[in-house]
Amino acid sequence: MSNQLKDEQIHQLKEQLENRFDALWHEIGSELEGAAKERFLQIAGEVQDLEDRSVADLFADLNMTILDKHVQETRDINSALIRIGKGTYDTCSDCGGSIDFDRLAAYPTASRCVRCQGNYEKSHLEGLHTNL
Repeated sequence: MSNQLKDEQIHQLKEQLENRFDALWHEIGSELEGAAKERFLQIAGEVQDLEDRSVADLFADLNMTILDKHVQETRDINSALIRIGKGTYDTCSDCGGSIDFDRLAAYPTASRCVRCQGNYEKSHLEGLHTNL
């Protein structure tokens, strides 16, 4: 790991990552438990009209989106913890430079420095623009 981050800072960030990971797993478990109790088929079976069915579909989709977001965040946290173990946590995956402590404190799963993240976002947003 570069000399930028002190052991105390790394420990603080690692603890923050581990706490968030645990909280996410708890939330995922609760969401799955709630989904098991209130299966979509039961909701849809009770639905009497098309509008109610649409609302039930929307709720099911929202629950899956939230679960997907939580699972992706646990993957990002796991990647960050692996980088801590390898000693590359504060090294930008694109340019190899240092990632500032302030950036990691605000976004502990960051794998790019601010400059490279900006470049990444610009290059990926260009494909999302549509011409009207």
